[in-house]
This record gives sequence, structure tokens and C-alpha cells, in this order.
Amino acid sequence: MSGTPDVSVVVAVYNTMPYLTECLNSLIGQSIGRERLEIVAVDDGSTDDSGRELDRFAALYPDTVKVIHQPNSGGPAAPSNRALDVATGRFVYFIGSDDHLGEEALERMVKCADENDADVVVGKMVGTNGRYVHQALYKENVADVSLYDSALPFTLANTKLFRRDMVEKYHLRFPEHLPVGSDQPFTIEACVRARKISVVADYTCYYAVKRGDASNITYRADHLARLRAAAEIMDFTAGLVEEGPKRDAVLRRHFTWELAKLVQDDFPSLDRELQRQLCSGIGRLADAYFTDGIRDAMDVKRRVRIALAHAGAVDELAEAISSEQEHGAPPFVVEGERAYARYPGFRDPRIGVPDRVYELVGEAVPGRLAKGTELLASGWEQQGEALAYTASVRVPVLGDVQGAGAALRLVKGAMPKSADKPGARRLQPGHELAPVVGEMRVEPAADGAASVLHARVPLELVTGKRGVRVYLDVAGWTYEIPVRGKGLPMPLARRWGRDDDPYRASALVNPKGRVVVDTAQMYPPKRTVVRRALGGLVRKLKSRSKRKK
Repeated sequence: MSGTPDVSVVVAVYNTMPYLTECLNSLIGQSIGRERLEIVAVDDGSTDDSGRELDRFAALYPDTVKVIHQPNSGGPAAPSNRALDVATGRFVYFIGSDDHLGEEALERMVKCADENDADVVVGKMVGTNGRYVHQALYKENVADVSLYDSALPFTLANTKLFRRDMVEKYHLRFPEHLPVGSDQPFTIEACVRARKISVVADYTCYYAVKRGDASNITYRADHLARLRAAAEIMDFTAGLVEEGPKRDAVLRRHFTWELAKLVQDDFPSLDRELQRQLCSGIGRLADAYFTDGIRDAMDVKRRVRIALAHAGAVDELAEAISSEQEHGAPPFVVEGERAYARYPGFRDPRIGVPDRVYELVGEAVPGRLAKGTELLASGWEQQGEALAYTASVRVPVLGDVQGAGAALRLVKGAMPKSADKPGARRLQPGHELAPVVGEMRVEPAADGAASVLHARVPLELVTGKRGVRVYLDVAGWTYEIPVRGKGLPMPLARRWGRDDDPYRASALVNPKGRVVVDTAQMYPPKRTVVRRALGGLVRKLKSRSKRKK
């Protein structure tokens, strides 16, 4: 290789065969060209064929691939630091040795950095084999994105293009003692120091692979190791970014991800002492950094779990997790325009967690409402020529439900494809709904964990199918919720209307499991019969005329 390469790609390697081969092939085949590329691969004491595979590529491409072998260090930080010491490119790029790049990735990112004079370029990443990668940052190309008002804090892996002059100016290196998350301090400081950060979103640059044996180091670390790593990263960030909204913007990620993952589904089954240690560690970090701004920006489930851990309410925290696993989200308590998720500890004076923690703060909750809304009973009520559909529907809401606009309607047309999954829909501001038809009554459910809406809706003399839907106002939003049959027998068809013009109504469950009321005329009016007969006669006459010709 002659001259300075545009980019040095750092590959820290430990036992990643056969994924390593695809990784190296994706680098060698980059459209930027091998004359502009330097690959620095550090074998961190691999015990499989990874070291030999690196040597094979170095022999094939001696002007491009540099290989360093060293004893195992226990993580990717030390080999990455070793590679930085020998890298010579204008930019440096890090890739996991089990991942691979899109063919044009480096060319596009280097071009973006040069055109925008950026010190950091984030190329679009996607996950493969079920690996999750946050996508909010990749909506569009951005020439200058901020760490403090974008989704960048949720994309803190070091798999980015960094200007090497900046890396060396601030002597950015990876903390070698961290078992997980060692790339975060490097990335956070680089983003704080960078003059400009750009995003390449219109091309998939990076494919992050979840190995079939789930042996990625992140998945192997234990709870306390992850807690200690998260604490050190958060304290490090606090030393870089002064207290206030900017720091909150970064640390919200750690409460939402790193700390929230410590109080997930496995928490109730953990050893009691480990549970206490996790709550104590989360509490220390909450004391230092869990501001009102971070609290209100989180979803209510994670917010409640962090707050219960902070309060040392181990039993209530375990109950909140296990109950949600078994029964789904708890019911809402509606009080005027406010709504609260009734998780354990809600308004318990022994715990002292503020109501605001349990409040739905600008949060859409269609899934919770749809999952908990179900039909308990339905039937027909006839008075003379009139017929009404009657239904009792359980809704996961408590409190001032009648004041929350609880109503059952029969609505023509299917739910739009834009409806929020798994079936409820949050209506947009300014929506208009027709006046409620029929009678509505609400009472608490027998178990005290929900409300039951009793409705009587008169049927109109019209034909067609009408979806049975509940409408609720929760936390400032109106939700449209299709009612599900849940295996309940549907009432038999009923006839109503005048004897000379009768209608038939039936209730059924459609293929999506939603309750539908279907109405139809028993037979068409006389004028329609005459019109059809005349139409048939005209068609016959025309047919005969054509045959004669």
C-alpha cells in the first residue's frame, strides 16, 4: 500500500468462526478499493480457527490486511486499543468479527465525512438472525446530528466511522476492565468532542449478527457485572456532560435499556440477596441521575420498575413483573384527564412512590386496551318492530370510566391498516365522532380489576356489516377498540321490522376474531323485484337481436 489509506478497519477477534470469513470477505470486497483500505485484525487468543483464518487473509492480501496475535484479554477493548496504536488511516472504523458490511459502506461513509467535514459518521445498521438494532436514527440522511436531541444515545456501539485525528487528539481508548459496554465511553466521548456528526441512512452499511449459539459477550455477562458496567458508563458520562437536559438526553438511554434490563422477566426468580443488590445499585444511580425529565420521557412500565427498585420495594417489583407476565398490563385508573397504570405500589404510603411515576404521560397504550377489552355477553332486545343489540364488555379501566367517554358503537368499515397493533387505534386530534346512539351503563367488574360497559344499541333499517367497537378517552387520547369474541357463543339471528319489509340481524366473529353485527333485508322491495325483472327481459331481447344479425 502506498500513501495513507482513507480508512483503517479495526477487527477484534475471538473465536468467531465461521462468521469471521464472511466479515473479512465483506471488507476485502468493499467498493472503496483495497488501495484506500487498511484492515487491522487483532486475534485475542482465539482457540478455534480464527487465528489461522486471519493469517490466510493476510497472506492473500498482504498490502491490505495486518494481523496481530496476542494472549486473550477477556474482551474486545484491549485488542481494539492495540489496533488503534498501529492504525494509519485518515478514519478508523470498528466492526465486530461476527458481523459484516454492505459492499458500498466504507465508500459512502468516507464520502459523507469529507463532504460534511464530519468527525463521526453513523452508517445505517440492521440486525440479522433476530438481533435487535434500534432504528430511529436512520429515518433520513443527516449532515449534522446532535447527541442531545436525536436518537443517537440509543446507538452507542463503536461501529461508526471516526476521524483518527480526533481520536488521537483526545487519546480516545477503550476501558479494558469493563466486561460489557466498553465501547460506550469511547463513542460517547467521541460524540461529545466531535465538531460534526453525520448519518448515512439511505444505505444499509452494517449487518449485526446474533450468533446461533448466543455467545456474543453481551449475552454472557451476569447481572452484577452489567450493573457495575452501567454505573461506570453513567458516571463517566456525567463527568463529560454537565447536569441538565443534555445529560438527561444521554442517560435516559441507560435507565431505559441497561438498568431496565436488570429488572426484566427473570428478576422474580433471582436469589433474594441478588435482588437486593440490584435494587440498591439502581437506587444509587437513580439518586444521582433519575431526574423528572428522564422519568417523564420513559414509558410507564420501565419507569415504575426503576422507581420500585429505587424505593427498595423488592416484593412489589417482583409482583409487578410476574403479574404482567401472567396477566398482561394492569388496568388503568382514570381520574378526569389523568390516567394511572395500577401497578403494585400505586399509592402505597409504605413505599411512597409519587403518582407521577404511574401516570400515562403522553403515552399511547393501544396494545394494553386491545388486549384487555373482551366481550362478556351479547344478545338481542326486541320491542315491537324495533331491535337492539345488547352487549357487556370488560375494559381494563377503573375510576371515572363514564366520564372517560366509554361507549360502544356499531361502525361500518374495517379498521384501517394504520391501526395500532394489536388492534386498538389512537384517533388523531381533531377527529369527529357521531353522537352516541343507545344506552350505556358502566359498573366495576366483580374482581375489581376492570370495568364492565353495558350497552344497548338500536339497529337501523340498513344492510351491511357493522364492527362492534368500544371508544375510550384515556390520558387525553381517544381510542377505538374492536371487541373480540374470545370464543363466546354469538346470539342467534333475529328478524325485525315491518311484516312487508322485514330485516334479519346476526352477530358473528370474523376471521380476525372481532365481533361483527350483520344486517340484511329478508327479501327486496317490490319495486326492486320489478326493476330486476325488466332488466332481465331487456337483456334477453338484446341477445335475440344479436343472434338474428
